[in-house]
Amino acid sequence: MQARVLITDSLHPLCFDLLTDAGFEVVDGSKWTREEILDRCDGFQGWIIRSGTKIDAPFLEAAKALIAIGRAGVGVDNVDIPLATKKGVLVLNAPEGNTISTAEHTIAMLLAMARKISPAAASLLSGKWDRKPYTGTELFGKTIGIAGIGKIGRAVAERCLAFNMTVIGYDPMLTTEAADKMGIELVDLNQLFKRSDFITVHTPLIPATAGLLNDDTIATCKRGVGIINCARGGIVDEAALLRALESGQVGAAALDVYSSEPPTEAIFDLIRHPNVVATPHIAASTEEAGEKVAVQVTEQVINALSGEVVLTAVNALAVRMSAQPEVKPYMLLAERLGSAAHQIFQHPVDRLLIRCHGDVPRRYKDVLKVVALKGFLSANWKEPVNLVNAEVIALESGLAVDVETFQSEHSFSNLIELRLQGKDVAISVAGTIFSGDDSRITSVDGYNVEIKMEGQVLLYRNPDRPGMLAKVGHILAKNDVNIGSLSLGRSRPGEEALTAITVDQAISVEILKEVANIQGVKGVCMLEFMP
Repeated sequence: MQARVLITDSLHPLCFDLLTDAGFEVVDGSKWTREEILDRCDGFQGWIIRSGTKIDAPFLEAAKALIAIGRAGVGVDNVDIPLATKKGVLVLNAPEGNTISTAEHTIAMLLAMARKISPAAASLLSGKWDRKPYTGTELFGKTIGIAGIGKIGRAVAERCLAFNMTVIGYDPMLTTEAADKMGIELVDLNQLFKRSDFITVHTPLIPATAGLLNDDTIATCKRGVGIINCARGGIVDEAALLRALESGQVGAAALDVYSSEPPTEAIFDLIRHPNVVATPHIAASTEEAGEKVAVQVTEQVINALSGEVVLTAVNALAVRMSAQPEVKPYMLLAERLGSAAHQIFQHPVDRLLIRCHGDVPRRYKDVLKVVALKGFLSANWKEPVNLVNAEVIALESGLAVDVETFQSEHSFSNLIELRLQGKDVAISVAGTIFSGDDSRITSVDGYNVEIKMEGQVLLYRNPDRPGMLAKVGHILAKNDVNIGSLSLGRSRPGEEALTAITVDQAISVEILKEVANIQGVKGVCMLEFMP
């Protein structure tokens, strides 16, 4: 029987040709209403979309014959992936099609900002012939700081090097050796802010990067610095950026993305500033990118429906393993351990070792290795990390990943342990399943604790002496932070202890700094576990 593919967003005509040539029946539903799609989507094995269609639970329940969903683009947030996985539906994307377009747009914004092209063009269009106010600056010999060196960040670096710029970068997932090969000097964020003539951000928008450039961090930058954001709105604090432009601390800014789209009136105050170059989220909007993502995802859908190998599946391994009930809780445990390990370890990582203790973890060691790596990488990687591409991303970043198996050597019959190794520093985090899907951290760097991996957890080390917990409790209380539970671990009485406090809401950076300023307290971090 001929497979049928539904397309409900506007796609490049090549998609229809590719599907027809492969022997599929193609139906163009791009003009259908939501109700019409719900009524007609049953009987299709493939479904290709862009950002306009949201495939949620009603659609997945209605499309009973569905085998694969193709998203022509990187993000798959408009697909209910957990439900698709449960139903055995492959979700495919096109992760590389927008890389060049976004990198080139970043360079265009950099040049427009440096040479004051927008205000100069506006002045000329108004009938004026003013040259002196629009004297620009050369890129040659200048230092550009790239925050986030994924595929797009690397493509930007290559182009900046061609301008004979000094390229420095920050990325906790990248090793010094890998950065050196790209011609990038790897630095910490403080150095990046202090040394850069221009700063461009290419990170995902996560709690750790929200407001990355704010009043405090902008104040540490060179006076007159140029700031570019073609990544995600919210990475740059727009109100802080406007204040810095008005004071002269920031010389110019180039923005393609905004915290609210379309922008609010407050954001338009920033956009209208004479030293701002602004575009309406078009970095990935080129004919070539549209064709690339459409063709790539169409080819993957064809492969999926033909039983061939797919390379961009977001949930391929999860689909295969979903039929194995015994491994599912351990997959969740491994992913949360990976995320926790990244949040605890505040250093660049060279090696990640996954140690599987007991029968179940040993049996599924390869799956758990990839899942733990996904949890670790997802915390700070711009492109979507899934069970297919996690190992590739680790390899490209220069991160060594290994897995070891052991008979049960602990009081827990099945336990997963992650060991992170950086330059002259290392930590370990271990956890197990108590019952059902109740995953808990059982040790951190040798300290025995019991931390439920849900919600928000304040973690720190302190001298094991009276009054330490009271000092932290006082800070939380005065900031209206409610404590849910507490776990203490120590090696010997009177020495150093590890304290984990579960709280009912996320703790601000300011509160974390106040806790860290308590004499003897160190290693303060906030663990956030997604539900």
